[in-house]
Amino acid sequence: MSNDKLIEARRQIEICNACRYCEGFCAVFPAMTRQRTFALADMTQLANLCHNCQGCYNACQYTAPHEFQINLPGVLADVRAESWERMASPAVLARAVQHHGLWTLLLLVSVISTVFLLSPAPAQAQNFYSYFSHTTLVTVFAPLFLAGVWLTAVALRRYWREVGGQSLRLAELWSAVRAAANLRNLSGGQGQGCQYDDDDRYSQRRRWAHQAVMYGFLLCFASTSVATLMHYVWAWPAPYPWYTPPKLLGVPGGVLLSLGCVALMVMKARAKPELGSAARWGGDWAFVAALLLTGLSGLMVYFGASSGYLRALLALHLGAVASLFILLPYSKMVHGFYRLAALAREAQLAAGRS
Repeated sequence: MSNDKLIEARRQIEICNACRYCEGFCAVFPAMTRQRTFALADMTQLANLCHNCQGCYNACQYTAPHEFQINLPGVLADVRAESWERMASPAVLARAVQHHGLWTLLLLVSVISTVFLLSPAPAQAQNFYSYFSHTTLVTVFAPLFLAGVWLTAVALRRYWREVGGQSLRLAELWSAVRAAANLRNLSGGQGQGCQYDDDDRYSQRRRWAHQAVMYGFLLCFASTSVATLMHYVWAWPAPYPWYTPPKLLGVPGGVLLSLGCVALMVMKARAKPELGSAARWGGDWAFVAALLLTGLSGLMVYFGASSGYLRALLALHLGAVASLFILLPYSKMVHGFYRLAALAREAQLAAGRS
């Protein structure tokens, strides 16, 4: 982070800490009160606690045109996105995704889908394994997934060390998981919701959309995991009937994921870029677009299995999934992992484990 941005972030945080009007809004403000000066690690921790609900901005008496020019959601968004970029490696890919995320996503999906579409395949096929064998898909996607998870874990380890994280206790982990699962910090502190896309009123829409995306993604992941067990443990390869666990988990998961992403896109289009990280707006869009494309294309493969377009739909879905795995450590997809880590660290600090 540039020295000017660091100074500006510290200035705004110290003003907010002196005012304390927004103390009940979310986890950021109680965390501020424990200290009077803020190093880079402190601001990184506070930024990753912030869910950008923007309630504090709309309640603040010191926003523009006041001479203090407070925009805490915006400055924390800059610190937060910069921390993801700084922790990730290789740095060149992190910068490309953060600043040109949508174009990077479109390029990846186009190239990978085209490779799958042009690969040798029989003229007639009964299901997607007739086009691409299970062995081929595992050979391609397992390394991509494991590499994305490993690079994300390396980045999180850097974050944990920077913010002074201690060895995690079960109670601290449970506190973080519970807060993340119900998105408590998107409730505006008093349960009224946030003002992300509407200055005049509180709403739970963003919280519900986030929950739809989160639980939809988890259902899709559970579907894939169950299908893997059925394939290797019970020797039951795909395709599976509609009443089997992979379909009962995957189809509702795809629907939830797609609806949640559409809702988030609508809200993001109406939101003010200056209250986020305006320089990295493309990275935000890439994250939601990648999830939407993955969910929608998966549903299209399922419902279009008997059509003449199965191969093209499957190539698109595989391109979307592969791109999602590749972008995992660099896009806003990592924000869930960082927020969970920040909430766990906050639980430690609240318990006096500094």
